[in-house]
Amino acid sequence: MSFNWLKDEISKRSEIIESAIKELLPVKDPEGLYVATRHLFKAGGKRLRPVLSLVVSEALNRDYRKILPSAVAIETIHNFTLIHDDIMDQDEMRRGVKTVHNMWGEPVAILAGDTLFSEAFYLMTFCDVDKENLIRGVRTLADVCVKICEGQYLDMSFEEREKVSEEEYIEMVTKKTSVLIAASCALPAILFGEDEEVIQSLWDFGIYSGIGFQIHDDVLDLVGRDKTGKDWASDILEGKKTIITIKAFEQGRLPEIFGKGKASTEEIEDAVKILEEIGAISYASNLAEKYIEMAKEKLNVLPNSNAKRVLEGIADYFVKREY
Repeated sequence: MSFNWLKDEISKRSEIIESAIKELLPVKDPEGLYVATRHLFKAGGKRLRPVLSLVVSEALNRDYRKILPSAVAIETIHNFTLIHDDIMDQDEMRRGVKTVHNMWGEPVAILAGDTLFSEAFYLMTFCDVDKENLIRGVRTLADVCVKICEGQYLDMSFEEREKVSEEEYIEMVTKKTSVLIAASCALPAILFGEDEEVIQSLWDFGIYSGIGFQIHDDVLDLVGRDKTGKDWASDILEGKKTIITIKAFEQGRLPEIFGKGKASTEEIEDAVKILEEIGAISYASNLAEKYIEMAKEKLNVLPNSNAKRVLEGIADYFVKREY
């Protein structure tokens, strides 16, 4: 599937986001803190979450400029979670560069994440919308942040358990990953005061898309070697329970390197081969695509438009991307 047309559509909007980030999130004093805080922003990233907010605004025939601070706030929260997630996982690379805690140490990295978290809610107050809608939007984003923490806790707690069900995994990724994507899609509708059916449908679109996105991310952790910009097979080495390892456990074929922390290239290659042979990786890929189809059905609430086509394309891209 060619995504060249979609990349052009995303690029047009990501340029708007990049300009807004530079304007709304400058490096200031104390410079040491803010250089660390902006590190992952400067490393790149697809900006898909804030782009979703702009595209949804267009699909609703609304002026995205009125809620642009909200879109940047979404990306700010995303980067906050990445910094703290990397600390907890002790990952060394992110987006092809050294992680914040690896560059500046854990205390500064924690402060950088906390700063981003606070800045996100500060940015929300600059949305040019009715006060009642803004309050609901801020409340929604705050609840999303709570759910992200719950999801991260579940993810860590799974490492201490021998067995985790597929249903528990879906609950975890819904909270850890999907709710922020759902917020990216639903917040414009909330801020512009759209009907509840529209808000709920866009939220569900984000939830299902996010689940598909995360399952595919788990697949890429194993098959996306040298493409993702992250440590290869870090999930399996850290003993994380994913759909893939859950299936391997069910079949009694969990690779020996699971939870070992470190492994040689040959050992990782052997582990990936085992997971491919038992069909665990293909099962995960098929499940991710199933959630994307469920997500796209939720877009029926929107009138046909180029923006709606872009939303459908982004959902497909979530499970077809190579990094």
